Amino acid sequence: MKALFKTVAVAALGMVAVAGAAEARDQIRIVGSSTVFPFATAVAENFGKATSFKTPVVESTGSGGGLKLFCAGIGVEHPDVTNASRRIKKSEVELCSSNGVADIIEVKVGYDGIVIGNAKSAQELTLSKKDVFLALAKEVPDANGNMIPNPYKKWSDVNPALPNAAIEVLGPPPTSGTRDAFVELAMEGGAKKIESLAALRKKDKKAFKGIAHSIREDGVYVEAGENDNLIVQKLEANPNAFGIFGFSFLDQNSDKIKGATVDGAQPTFDNIADGEYGVSRSLYFYVKKAHVGVIPGIQEYLAEFTSENAWGDEGYLTDKGLIPMPKAERDQYSGAAKGLTPLVF
Repeated sequence: MKALFKTVAVAALGMVAVAGAAEARDQIRIVGSSTVFPFATAVAENFGKATSFKTPVVESTGSGGGLKLFCAGIGVEHPDVTNASRRIKKSEVELCSSNGVADIIEVKVGYDGIVIGNAKSAQELTLSKKDVFLALAKEVPDANGNMIPNPYKKWSDVNPALPNAAIEVLGPPPTSGTRDAFVELAMEGGAKKIESLAALRKKDKKAFKGIAHSIREDGVYVEAGENDNLIVQKLEANPNAFGIFGFSFLDQNSDKIKGATVDGAQPTFDNIADGEYGVSRSLYFYVKKAHVGVIPGIQEYLAEFTSENAWGDEGYLTDKGLIPMPKAERDQYSGAAKGLTPLVF
């Protein structure tokens, strides 16, 4: 019995210590997706101007990196919010839980397209998802359906209708939600169009995914970090290169870069909104309920982000390239934010 009381007392002291430390921080800390970063930054700036709270600190760490930081624990040393350009994974929910992060509030923000773009001055590219897979996969099937290291060096090697130019693509690292979504939507979508891989998918989905999600490592695909603005600068400097990034960066830099057509659709606001452009995904952010009421302003930040003035059809986030959700979906997630409803995975 004494041991039990001792354990309870230590736990209680730990909670007091966490609460005391958290009270020492009076500014919301946000990490995560480089794609959601400009939207979160715009909301943070508006929130800072419109309220008495300090403007939140927003860091671009990538979706995977942000969730790792977010799930590390409760307390002032851990972020309050993490942005993600994909939904949280079951393994990440389990990591959070193992570190005491139990009640997570999920807010879907809107939609975004993944663009394969190049410099405004360069040649336009019209691709299929199959072309994308064959250009960037680590291994591709030969004429007999056997997997071989990717031999294609030029776009015209992939498809004779494409330019006779070297394949050079700058893209996000494995920690990026954009990378996760790109391999799932574009690479996997392209692999399904190849007969031998479609047959493999029916027999062994795990083996199929291993092939479809593996990007080549021979220098054709260059990991350009989490800074999408840096990719834009590199594309301007090298018109022969292509980059992979979120639609919002195309929208904000349309004077410098343009997006490739994929499966007959251009990456435009309307095409992404109505589902015509097939390389698009949902955007999210996640909040620790345990930090609400301890770190000042979290609930008010949630209210700002989920306001019609921000994420609505005519909200200021559309000027940043966000594709709004339908009104019913916005109402659903704003209700979850207002009620601090924990995620049920």
